[in-house]
Amino acid sequence: MDLEERIGLVKGVAEEIITEEELYELLASKQHPLAYDGFEPSGFAHLPFGVFRPLLLKDLMKAGFRFKLLLADWHAWLNNKMGGDLQAIRKVGEYFVEVWRAAGVDLNRVEIVWASDLVKRPEYWEKVLRIAKSCSVARATRALTIMGRKAGELREVAQYFYPMMQVADIFELGVDVCQLGLDQRRANVLAREIAEKLKWKKPVVISHHMLMGLQGLKEPEGFDTNQERDIEIASKMSKSKPQTCIFVHDSREDILKKLKAAYCPPKDARNNPILEYAKYIIFRAFKELEIKRKPEHGGDVTYTSYSQLESDYRQGKLHPLDLKLAVAEYLDKLIEPIRKHFERNKKARELYNFIREREVTR
Repeated sequence: MDLEERIGLVKGVAEEIITEEELYELLASKQHPLAYDGFEPSGFAHLPFGVFRPLLLKDLMKAGFRFKLLLADWHAWLNNKMGGDLQAIRKVGEYFVEVWRAAGVDLNRVEIVWASDLVKRPEYWEKVLRIAKSCSVARATRALTIMGRKAGELREVAQYFYPMMQVADIFELGVDVCQLGLDQRRANVLAREIAEKLKWKKPVVISHHMLMGLQGLKEPEGFDTNQERDIEIASKMSKSKPQTCIFVHDSREDILKKLKAAYCPPKDARNNPILEYAKYIIFRAFKELEIKRKPEHGGDVTYTSYSQLESDYRQGKLHPLDLKLAVAEYLDKLIEPIRKHFERNKKARELYNFIREREVTR
């Protein structure tokens, strides 16, 4: 695969690249650059984590990337996930690995790293302190929104360690690329600023899209000073809001029920979550999307591109309910192997039951 093809795959994943010039230089000089993504183990896996993220991983690995997936158990502990119980958080991390396995992530080609192993290294804490010394209180405060919390929700001094640790992770893991969601942009940009100050290797930032919740667009909530980005973060699908979220354990009936109730105004493609799932998931996983309809409603139609689908929807040639029913079927096809893995695999089932019996905290 030549350089332009590799760049094309990355751009197909990226919502934003900082910077494209640096990405070109990196891919031109390295056949297998090292990227990472980090995850707080908390609660059940949802569509963005269990389906969308593995699809992005496959494309980036096709482009030659090696990956380290960080299970940020200490970060989740600082963020009071799972009631602040570190052992419970560890169990959720093990559950996350089973989700990746069931979703088809090649665990022989990615390295799973636990934050609880990183924090045992003295050199890690030296990095945390050097980063903190190079960062103003105001800058650290702005970065705290990476925790998914606004300023008024923060109660503990320990939470200020969170962005310092997330930046330290990047340098401790020795990665070339930070490949996380757009909501983690502030930590990744801070890492680039710190790299310049301390003369460390500056990471390229490739931020992927955040899938919208079933409710559609929400009002800004103060996660970012950029209003457009703030709205995107506020509107993302969240595990803490189950009524607007699709989980990888949802039955076919659950998925259908949720999508039928989802925001999807006729002829309006703007901020439409159902069209978004078609664009970012279905057309990434499948070559086509077939809409089944009665003859009096236009008969069956097959779309081979998202642009074709959106055009028909905007023109009113495609009814919202027909779109919802089709998208539900395709999402169920992607979720079914994960659901079955947790039904049939003893270890996976025990981890699922453990989380189900716990009080899941935001």
